[in-house]
Amino acid sequence: MLSRLSRPQALAVLAAPVVALLATAAFAPLPFSLAQPGMTANVLGEDKGTPVITITGAPVRETSGQLRMTTIEATSPDTRVGLPEVVDGWFDTDRAVMPRDSVYPSGDSVKEIERYNRAQMKESQDEAVRAALGYLGREDDDIEVTLELADVGGPSAGLLFSLGIVDKLDGDGDGGDLTGGRIVAGTGTIDADGTVGAVGGVPLKTQAARRDGATVFLVPKDECSDARAELPDGLRLIPVTTLESAVDALVALEKGTGKVPGC
Repeated sequence: MLSRLSRPQALAVLAAPVVALLATAAFAPLPFSLAQPGMTANVLGEDKGTPVITITGAPVRETSGQLRMTTIEATSPDTRVGLPEVVDGWFDTDRAVMPRDSVYPSGDSVKEIERYNRAQMKESQDEAVRAALGYLGREDDDIEVTLELADVGGPSAGLLFSLGIVDKLDGDGDGGDLTGGRIVAGTGTIDADGTVGAVGGVPLKTQAARRDGATVFLVPKDECSDARAELPDGLRLIPVTTLESAVDALVALEKGTGKVPGC
């Protein structure tokens, strides 16, 4: 037998599943990671007492200024991120909500992800060395470059590694430093041919750069709009597509000659 429900009764019946669904969502883990500005490191200097760049087989210049690679810090792969954390992250300018798969490989264990990130870093370092020596026309010289940076994984420091090698070996090509004495930060992958690739978390990296004193930030050109979205005051964006374009822009900025590109 069917009975007719009053309107309040009907609304109560309909609302019950919705409330249950929201309650479940509030406590269920979601496929997101929370990220915030991470550490930066001067590739021209030392990290935990060890030079980041060590070059043998060629004279090395004394440099001034800094070239700071930037990072983000994300919740660990096995951290449960629920709806309250996601909502808070959306409204917090110092944090970002990112799809977990954009931060970590999908379906891997924590140890597998750590190995993957270390492998990416090693490959990025090898590419950075080849790109720098190729740019300088010294890939056939008997030069050995060692890169050491603790507790950092992934490929996004490639551009800054290459620039650091170029600065230590050749500077601006005319006796000066690529930095012009400034604190220059940036991000970007690099291929052996010098092509700069996009990375994630650029708005957070610009915050980390400015926090640590940078006034110039090198950004992959395709990510200019992301970098502009929450750009800290006092930080100048320079878009780059290749190692050569990055060097040219820094030289033009240092010498005050030529056009320095902007986002």
